Amino acid sequence: MFSYRHAFHAGNHADVLKHTTLIALMKYLTQKDTALTVIDTHAGAGLYRLDGDYTETSGEASEGIFKLISASKAAPAQAGRAGAATKKVASDAKAPTAAADAVTPAAGGYAWAPALLDYLELLRGLNPHFAQTGDPAHLKIYPGSPFIEQKFLSGRDKLKLFELHPTDYKSLAGNIEQLGVGRQVVVAREDGFEALKTFLPPPARRAMVLCDPSYEMKSDYARVAFCMADAVKRFATGTYVVWYPIIPRPEAHDLPRKLKTLAVKAHRPWLHATLTVKSSKLTTDSEGEVVRPGLPASGMFIINPPHTLKADLNAALPQMVALLGQDRNAGFTLEHGG
Repeated sequence: MFSYRHAFHAGNHADVLKHTTLIALMKYLTQKDTALTVIDTHAGAGLYRLDGDYTETSGEASEGIFKLISASKAAPAQAGRAGAATKKVASDAKAPTAAADAVTPAAGGYAWAPALLDYLELLRGLNPHFAQTGDPAHLKIYPGSPFIEQKFLSGRDKLKLFELHPTDYKSLAGNIEQLGVGRQVVVAREDGFEALKTFLPPPARRAMVLCDPSYEMKSDYARVAFCMADAVKRFATGTYVVWYPIIPRPEAHDLPRKLKTLAVKAHRPWLHATLTVKSSKLTTDSEGEVVRPGLPASGMFIINPPHTLKADLNAALPQMVALLGQDRNAGFTLEHGG
């Protein structure tokens, strides 16, 4: 259970979706004066080196954040609209729409969607040389969700981080200590599924929970569904954010359906976004060896999303497809209810 290391996957296409969504959520939720409690059930190491052995071994960042930046430099500004590049779009998120056209001009001539622009600005803040040159080769540091979450907190807010992996926990504790934020951030080597129960409902009655386990163990899918059901019972108005991989496994396809049923039965609004970059089918190479495609797609399911999130993603998702898509199967979906 301790073999998974997110360092191999940092900056991949799933991180682009997850972190763009997370930034949009944090940006909105921290606008109010009331204190916010943020709970990250599977925090990872917090920071990652994109030029480190793990990331270079997997090569996943080259098809994620590096491709996003490099492809945008070669694309005309109008590609930011990219409605026609999507293969499948939910009926309530037709593209192109007015929201999908709400792109923002940026340096280099590419018109980024506002949510993606915020994502890139955060990366520039951690990588001054990249901020100066715009050269992907100068993008060295990649933030995990803990550093993104902490970036938006004010003095009244709290961040609870849980990580079981011994090495990642040690890295996380050290990385957070360097921020010098004192008691605002608590790091614990605990099972986030279980630890979440002790913090709901939060004292200020405002909370966001991010739940994104590795799903390395098949049981994680059921644990996520059970954890979210328990959390909604304890604190119905919290914002609950679940990332999950979309792979050829029944549990992966059942999870969003379970979360949707949960939200509907609890009479809570929900939003479900997916990003597909390639086919999930096995192929063979020139020597007849089976080639596994790697992660082809991922999804974000949010219970009690901010009312602004649908428009944010409706503008950003077509650009992700246009810039990160690897074959004709690339596309996105965006659904909501409640």
